[in-house]
Amino acid sequence: MKAIQVKQPGGPEAMQLVELPVPQPKPNEAVAKLAASGVNFIDVYFREGRYKAPLPIVLGQEGAGVVTAVGADVKSVKVGDRVAWVGLLGSYAEYAAVPADRLVPVPQGVSDQQAAAAMLQGMTAHYLSHDTYPLKRGETTLIHAAAGGVGLLLTQMACNIGARVIATVSTDDKAKLAREAGSDEVILYTQADFETETRRITGGKGVDVVYDSVGKTTFDKGLNVLRPRGMMVLFGGSSGAVPPFDPITLLQKGSLYVTRPTLVNYIATREELLARSGAVFGMITAGKLKLRIAHTYPLAEVQRAHRDLEGRQTTGKLLLIP
Repeated sequence: MKAIQVKQPGGPEAMQLVELPVPQPKPNEAVAKLAASGVNFIDVYFREGRYKAPLPIVLGQEGAGVVTAVGADVKSVKVGDRVAWVGLLGSYAEYAAVPADRLVPVPQGVSDQQAAAAMLQGMTAHYLSHDTYPLKRGETTLIHAAAGGVGLLLTQMACNIGARVIATVSTDDKAKLAREAGSDEVILYTQADFETETRRITGGKGVDVVYDSVGKTTFDKGLNVLRPRGMMVLFGGSSGAVPPFDPITLLQKGSLYVTRPTLVNYIATREELLARSGAVFGMITAGKLKLRIAHTYPLAEVQRAHRDLEGRQTTGKLLLIP
């Protein structure tokens, strides 16, 4: 089978198209033929070596496809089932072996591409808005990179809850997408200071929660726009890692909370994985969550996909098609 492998950490050129044997399932695994693989910033972190894994590695944390083989102990899925998964390396390939208890069923009304697009970013948006800081009707949130993959879904979920959304984006085209997703206010941070604008929009009161996937360039000012006892939810670092800071800063700015969550801890049990994925798929089939699949790439064009992602030239979801 064809797969994308990284032998040494580096830039996009570190990813190479290779031929590997089709995996055989262990007793607790199922093998799926991939229909689509999600491209995410976590893949960049593994490629760069920021996140560690034994080398060589096959990249990719998210996929959807059809079960082609099952291990001797597997009872939860069978050959021919449509399934999706997230949080396990190896989906930049034509086939992947996945522990059966981490596979979720893909319902009718959700396509393979939608399933691959929704697992990481959809469930991330869900846990951020429903668990990390459970938004309530009437609360106000600032969402950075609101036209990105998670941002568009998080904005829709926040609006469905009844929260007021202030979005930051970099271009007029992205502003249009953020408004279409339901944002009440949109700040072009390339043209205006988001701290100043957020304070103006909230009448100086600040927001209840900041959802920040950007990191280094937005974190400090994000703390400044929180209300007393508000929460900074840092869930990514597309501009780089946030430097260390003295926790006394949180006291000085109003007894703030800061958390750095990750999806794996919010789908730790099979029950939670099924409930969260089911909730996201349910939103899709009900028409309450619209996925924007911005671009699909052949597996061989993975370097271009990563350059597009890192160049922040994309909106919505990027997929590889094996």
